[in-house]
Amino acid sequence: MSEVEETLKRIQSHRGVIGVIVVNSEGIPIRTTLDNATTVQCAGLIHQLTAKARSVVRDIDPQNDLTFLRVKSKKHEIMVAPDNEYLLIVTQNPDAS
Repeated sequence: MSEVEETLKRIQSHRGVIGVIVVNSEGIPIRTTLDNATTVQCAGLIHQLTAKARSVVRDIDPQNDLTFLRVKSKKHEIMVAPDNEYLLIVTQNPDAS
């Protein structure tokens, strides 16, 4: 098993984790543990949100960059770890952690 697959499996095994998605720089999902419809919807929306958040951080301070994004709602918590080439998106149930 590749290092990427092992890491995804380890993240998925945490209590409360609903799904893990890896998205490339164009917003296209390349790995997922969710169904196709949920993956496509979530990947597209989170990719846009992350790009906007990164833009806000850079507009405030051009020497700075977004390193992590966390959005919490009543039902879910979405955590995003952006990189130059990929986004790691993890959705979890905040009450189960």
